[in-house]
Amino acid sequence: MYILDTDYLGILQSQNDPVFLRLWEKIIKQDFHNFFVTIISFHEQIAGWFSYLNKAKSIKEVAKGYLMFQGILKDFTSFQVLGYDDSSAKIFADMRKSRVRIGTMDLRIASIALAQGFTVLSRNLVDFEKVPNLKVEDWTVDHST
Repeated sequence: MYILDTDYLGILQSQNDPVFLRLWEKIIKQDFHNFFVTIISFHEQIAGWFSYLNKAKSIKEVAKGYLMFQGILKDFTSFQVLGYDDSSAKIFADMRKSRVRIGTMDLRIASIALAQGFTVLSRNLVDFEKVPNLKVEDWTVDHST
């Protein structure tokens, strides 16, 4: 079972990133039910567009902000969304006490993955590999060369 990091989710949403096809080809070889997103990624995406919307100066920018909200809602209703429960919160607190130094949102995603026993798919190996016992892979890297 796999958790798509927020970055991976963004790649799939935009379909414009140069690594989209490489990632998509690997995903479609799997059962779609093996892929999850987290409520943390939802928080990150909504927060970004909320900030954009609050700074919008034109009618067009406001419309774009709300269009992005609709897109995020549609995307998250098509995925299985993992919550941030008490066991995830405890793992997070333990990691903070152990001085695992990565961003708060990444550590929350890692905590959910550890609580579920899932692998995180992310390009951010530098940070996620700092989390003890976390399985993390980057499917955007071409290993054939």
